[in-house]
Amino acid sequence: MENLWTPWRMDYILGRQGREPGCIFDQKPEQTHDKDELILCRGRDTVILLNRFPYANGHLLIAPVRHVAELADLTPNESAVLMEHVRASVEILKKHLRPDGFNIGVNIGAVAGAGLADHLHFHVVPRWHGDHNFMTVLGEIRTIPQHIDETFAMLLPDFLKLLQDANHE
Repeated sequence: MENLWTPWRMDYILGRQGREPGCIFDQKPEQTHDKDELILCRGRDTVILLNRFPYANGHLLIAPVRHVAELADLTPNESAVLMEHVRASVEILKKHLRPDGFNIGVNIGAVAGAGLADHLHFHVVPRWHGDHNFMTVLGEIRTIPQHIDETFAMLLPDFLKLLQDANHE
């Protein structure tokens, strides 16, 4: 097995770079969506936003609205809605970005790599064949093929529909 080292991420993970004060999932709680905060969808139980420091185009963060750190802290309803929104997010990303696969995961605790260890969240990362090229390895530069504002605008209508459908259930 080969390892792909990404040491430039440590400054962000350890909070030395790019971190605003407060929790990104708690920003603008009254807003169902917000371009500045990259919030695509905030419902009763979950919040979905684009990762400001993505591994790949369309990298989403999906969290319960309630500020909890552990899976065991979720109610059964929160767990169900969270997983449904992970599933729906994958379908939305497939529709717009046509990835070849996905990395989906959750890091629990700072030692596991959680940059926001006190607010549980899933990463949904679209992946394409050959998406990590020599630029990342040799130049410590990640190439994201679409501006994050364009990705936000493209995905927003589907996430607003997801929110609308959830509110009618």
